[in-house]
Amino acid sequence: MEAIFWGCIVFGVLFAVISVIFGDWISLALDGMLDFLSLDGYPWMQPMSLVGGITAFGGAGLLLTDNTSMSSGLITIIALLIAIVVAGGVYFIYVKPMEQSENSLAVSEQEFTGKLAEVLVSIPSKGYGEVMLKAGAGHTNQIAASFDGEPIPEGMRVVVVEVRDSTLYVAKVDLQS
Repeated sequence: MEAIFWGCIVFGVLFAVISVIFGDWISLALDGMLDFLSLDGYPWMQPMSLVGGITAFGGAGLLLTDNTSMSSGLITIIALLIAIVVAGGVYFIYVKPMEQSENSLAVSEQEFTGKLAEVLVSIPSKGYGEVMLKAGAGHTNQIAASFDGEPIPEGMRVVVVEVRDSTLYVAKVDLQS
């Protein structure tokens, strides 16, 4: 039985190492061929959950074998229960929330018109600087130029007047009035 437990641990470690090093390449090469692993009726059948459970089974089995005097049948049952709990934990704590998370900003530069921004790199009268503005759930830095031809110092609040050629044309904002 110890060989099976060791096999589960080695499989889990190899899966993790291969996923980290070659995961993107394998994903591109297979192009969704393994999508059947997360069947609609069985969303918990994600590779990360299954492999996490298999690895936990091996680890729990080895620990119980080395540190207790229980029979191999009882050790296998307890290790299986631990594996189910770990796989469920991986699914509900990591996999399911990640499935529902946002993948990208999905913001068009044209949507920046009229938004407030802060100058990060001062903008000369005839040249470019950098501004930071809110985009979706985060912030984005964009190349900016002065709309009025006036220099704009770092830290100044500005408004995006227009967007041309991937450059935000901004003007100073007087927030005091």
